[in-house]
Amino acid sequence: MTFVDLSFVVFLVAVAILYYVFPRNYRWVVLLAGSLTFFYLNSGYLLLVLLGTTIFTYLIARRIQAISDAGKQEAARKRLAGADKKRIKLQTKKKCKPYLVFGVLVDLGVLLYLKYYNFFAENANVLLASQNVHLPHLNLLLPIGISFYTLQAIAYMTDVYRGKIQADTNIAKFTLFMSYFPQIVQGPIPRHKQLANQLYEGHSFDYVRLCHGCQLMIWGWFQKLVIADRIAVPVDLIYNNYSDYHGLMVFLAAAGYGLQVYADFQGGMDIARGFSQVLGIELELNFNQPYFSRSIEEFWRRWHMTLGSWMRDYVFYPLSLSKSFVGISRVSRKVLGGFVGKRLPPIMAMFIVYFLVGFWHGAEWKYIAYGVWNGVFIVAGILLPEAYQKICDVLHIRRDSFGWRAFQVLRTFCLCTLGRLFSRGTDLTAAVQMFKSIGTEWWDVAFLLDGTLKTLGLDAANWILLIACIVGLYFIDSLHERGVHIRESIDRQHIVFRWVIYLLAIDAIIIFGIYGPGYDSATFIYEQF
Repeated sequence: MTFVDLSFVVFLVAVAILYYVFPRNYRWVVLLAGSLTFFYLNSGYLLLVLLGTTIFTYLIARRIQAISDAGKQEAARKRLAGADKKRIKLQTKKKCKPYLVFGVLVDLGVLLYLKYYNFFAENANVLLASQNVHLPHLNLLLPIGISFYTLQAIAYMTDVYRGKIQADTNIAKFTLFMSYFPQIVQGPIPRHKQLANQLYEGHSFDYVRLCHGCQLMIWGWFQKLVIADRIAVPVDLIYNNYSDYHGLMVFLAAAGYGLQVYADFQGGMDIARGFSQVLGIELELNFNQPYFSRSIEEFWRRWHMTLGSWMRDYVFYPLSLSKSFVGISRVSRKVLGGFVGKRLPPIMAMFIVYFLVGFWHGAEWKYIAYGVWNGVFIVAGILLPEAYQKICDVLHIRRDSFGWRAFQVLRTFCLCTLGRLFSRGTDLTAAVQMFKSIGTEWWDVAFLLDGTLKTLGLDAANWILLIACIVGLYFIDSLHERGVHIRESIDRQHIVFRWVIYLLAIDAIIIFGIYGPGYDSATFIYEQF
């Protein structure tokens, strides 16, 4: 049962009805039962993996909290202040740290074993071939959402350790936080401080909120079934037969995949956020019109925002502010000079972040290459701002002009598109070959005239519909970029007009959605990560 199954819609309706039927203090129980049921229907006995991670994380956090509370009580009992209070605090942190490290290693170890063991084994076998060492290939199954809830668990333990939140005392409620079904499949990656209390407290029914949530879900299904799955037809054909196509077609396939994954991922987010809004729960925004970005760095601040903020708070800052990196900064300033030396530690930390971002997406070298591709351009943006400024001065470019901003957006889109060759290519070798082909026969547009487009799985009517939908998606994102609140605008319309819009949108999904025999409309791209 996935987000685009009819059974899922029935499931959502049942959960929402039961949620509001139950007494307010017990509505979290409905969400817990629904979440565990959803997880079991999608992963079966692998529910035990989620429960094991949840119980372990809960116990580690409780232990850290107990040590922290004991330290605070000692300081209060002795009425310590100033340096003495700080000394107790440091001692408490020192006692807590082994538990945090142990908790992170165990939770991360489960993810690494289930998701990455075969990757490590295959590469180890290549390296150790001369030693007659052969690690077996294991048929391991992944629970849905393991890449997401593992990061969620690590963030939770770390925040308890840092004193930002109090550890949960109710293990059943904490299980709900770890398993909340709308966001467990493909995010967003929630923080305990932002989501937990919303889940635990019962919310009253609100008609406006119901309408807004349903609107968002309908828009999510439209993006997924009408746009993303329609783009997937020609994109899959070109990527799976890349040797039959030349540069421009390959580039268009990469651009198409970028739009596909955007509509697919954002569509899933909107379904999750929309249903949560029906229940009075606000999930974090995960997209902010990323294709209006003017640099790769800005793109990643707008794309999968919760993953970016997670990497910033739990990888980048801890690394760049660590004693080791401070030491590297001192040495590099002496050896490389102030400009490069000052920037070397954050550059190293940033590069590690994007290496991990790539590897998080999947256990293949192509994903690592994807992370490195993005890391290179972000590092270049850190190192070369003065060079960019000089180029603009020489060419007399006004950096605040519309033309320059449009160029930056187009440049960023092209760089993101080329990076998609790595993330979508069948493997790293295929991605490199497709990348090379971009530079060959670039201006050969004969495919527009020789019927090639008709052989890409879509007829003329579907191409026209697809182009119209992409233009519509761009228009809606443009309104959001300018701060226009579309749902609030619909609220101000007459009830008849509103319902005409709702019914037309539902009809469009039913009539134009890509589903049925021969199509796999059930699999969301980020669900596989």
